[in-house]
Parts: sequence; structure tokens; C-alpha cells
Amino acid sequence: HRWEIEQYYTELFRTEVADFFRSNAWPNTPDILTDYLQAGGRNRFAQRLILAATISANYGIYGPAFELQEHLPRPGAEEYLDNEKYEQRTWDLDAPHSLAPLIADVNRIRREHPALLQDRTTAFHHVDNEALLAFSKSDEASGETVLVVVNLDPDNPQEGLTWLDADALGVDPNGTFTVRDLLGGGSWSWHGQRNYVRLDPNVTPAHIFVVGG
Repeated sequence: HRWEIEQYYTELFRTEVADFFRSNAWPNTPDILTDYLQAGGRNRFAQRLILAATISANYGIYGPAFELQEHLPRPGAEEYLDNEKYEQRTWDLDAPHSLAPLIADVNRIRREHPALLQDRTTAFHHVDNEALLAFSKSDEASGETVLVVVNLDPDNPQEGLTWLDADALGVDPNGTFTVRDLLGGGSWSWHGQRNYVRLDPNVTPAHIFVVGG
């Protein structure tokens, strides 16, 4: 649920918890294969990758199993069926369905945009569709702001209207500004706080925008 994500990370990043605790987002680990990923499908893995890599300054994945979207669990457990804790696996890292190209793109975006490498400026923005999550991060040194919109529904296109926190984005609430998508390409001219977003998970689960870029 969107509210759970917003509530958890607001507490983690914007309260006294941030003074002694650091987020480290892992969609999977050698010990954990969540119910969500057990359902399988590229869309679910791509969505979780992008969400983890953008909402948290620190993130990781349990490599080949995630890249190749392994999703079969041990019956009755949140654990991989053929677990590398108990056997040596050989992986086809060049498989055509691998997420490696997307992972490389996301990591490149993180390297090139330091706003994503800190958490203290994280701000959530309202969208009138509960399936869409929007948040921004800003880099004080460069003045750059990144706005991320994620479709939390892995199966269906979702659309909605934002209500942006203009102060968090550093834009005029009544002005026009450009958003440029670092992930899918393209740029749009937005006006004020209310703007239309549509994401089809079969195309991309998210926008990673540079605001004013």
C-alpha cells in the first residue's frame, strides 16, 4: 500500500530516527523471497528495483537470482526453492530476459544524479490515484531535484493527477517548468502543482524526472 511506504520512509528520513538509522533497501536477499516477487513476472522485479534504487540512498539486490527473476519459493516459506545457501548454482547471465541492462541504467542514473544518493531531502507528493507513488530528492550542492513517480500496480496501466509540493521541488506553484525522464527519455512541460501522469508497467514502471532539466 502506498500509505505504508510513505509513512515508513517519512519516519525513517524526516524524524529523529534519521540521526541513528540508515535505510538499506533490498528487494530480495539469499534468505528472503517476498510474496510479491513469488508471483513472478518482469514487471514486478523492475518495479521493485527502481523503487529500491531511488527511494533509498543505499540499496542492493541478491544478484543473479534477481536479474533472472527467479521466483519459485520453498513451499510455505519466503525463501528460494533452489537456495544458494545449500547448493552451488550456475547462472546464464546472458539470458535475453535478464534485467541486467535495466540495472545498469538505474545505477548509471544514481551515479550521475547525487540527489538520489542521500535521503534527508526526501519529500512525498500527492497523486489522486493510490497506485501511483511520487517523491522527490534534492542535491543542495548542485541545486538539482529529481522527482520519481512509480506505478505500484505491476499488471495494469495507471494514471492520475499530481499535487506537487512546489517548495520541495524548487518551482513556482503557478509557473511552468520542464521535467525530463532519465529512464525512458522524453521531456514534458508541466504547469503548477497539478499535472497528469500515466504509467504502463509493460512499458516502464516509473518515471525518474530531473526537474527543470
